[in-house]
Amino acid sequence: MPAVEIKPGVYWVGVNDRTTDLFEGLWPITKEGISYNSYLIDDQKKAIIDLTKSFKADEFFNQINEVTDISKIDYIVMNHMEPDHSGLIRTFRKINPQSTILCSDKTKEMLASFFDIKENIQVVNDEETISLGKMTLKFFSTPFLHWPETIMTYETTHRILFSCDAFGSYGAIRGAIFDDECEDFDFYQQEALRYYVNIVAIYSQRVLSAIEKLADVPLDVIAPSHGLIWRKKIPTIVNLYKKWAEFATGKTEPGITLIYGSMYGNTEMMMNAVAQGISRAGVHLEIFDAARTHVSYILSSLWTKAGVMIGAPTYEVSLFPPVTEVLNMAVHKRILNKKVAVFGSYGWSGGAQRHLQKIIEPLRWEMMDNFEFMGSPTREELKKGEEFGTKFAELIKKAD
Repeated sequence: MPAVEIKPGVYWVGVNDRTTDLFEGLWPITKEGISYNSYLIDDQKKAIIDLTKSFKADEFFNQINEVTDISKIDYIVMNHMEPDHSGLIRTFRKINPQSTILCSDKTKEMLASFFDIKENIQVVNDEETISLGKMTLKFFSTPFLHWPETIMTYETTHRILFSCDAFGSYGAIRGAIFDDECEDFDFYQQEALRYYVNIVAIYSQRVLSAIEKLADVPLDVIAPSHGLIWRKKIPTIVNLYKKWAEFATGKTEPGITLIYGSMYGNTEMMMNAVAQGISRAGVHLEIFDAARTHVSYILSSLWTKAGVMIGAPTYEVSLFPPVTEVLNMAVHKRILNKKVAVFGSYGWSGGAQRHLQKIIEPLRWEMMDNFEFMGSPTREELKKGEEFGTKFAELIKKAD
């Protein structure tokens, strides 16, 4: 894509990534892609805000050269040290060694460790300003969004917040870079949720603190490091982030995430009966096969739904491993305070439910009900499974 003017003298010069399979080497983006948003301010002093991952360097530098010669850039603002933001810093400094890096004190330390860069670095403090001429940059300390060194940069003339990882999303830019020009807004909203839960959710209290800190800052544009640039629906994305952050400990949506695994189809048969019972109660339900769905997609549902229904057979006196892996990631992401029920098949002895209780103990999930059966479910047991699902769904409805 060519450089895109956001406001007079302010340009998007990022790149799209549709070839990386795993973001952070962990989260799948094969279908969705992602953008690495970098921004150029062309004033008496010229500044680049965040760089990109260390690929497509020619495309990135050509976009900058559409606006100004790289050698004339005075400042590199490093909001964040993660390599998808900083990967081209060595190359940039070889082309323009006199440019000054503006960053937090913690970033200065990390630049030495990551890239052996120790010269031409200027630490900026919280709410410090630097004039570029007609435009002025103001810096806000926002640690753990989502590394400890992270800052946000605010351009005061055009009221643009360069928000780093906050308010971002998975999803490569599909031609339209602005929220109001996007014809597939629901896609980006869903990918913003998945991005939030995968990347930021563990720091939800920091998200709320940052939103509160910036509450009185007038905004005409939010320009994140990934995904759409927000200019018409700013309250939408800010309120979504606030709601998602409050899900960390507070009240969530009255829906149910059903996670199941099945070795020979017995637990899957029961899952269909349980799902039918839940649906009859009129509760929103999302179903995931733990063995065939990456946990990245399951976490979004777990984060937002009040109830968790787990269907898993006993495997070697323990919980079916693919389901165990999902729940272990839920523990890592601190998905707390859910109501849970469990069902599953066993062969000659149980054990899955005891194992489950140990896994979810640190999450403070409340076990509401359980239902085990031996081998293949009978017609009577399938009927009980429907009733089991309806009963749990009614509990979730009452808890709302």
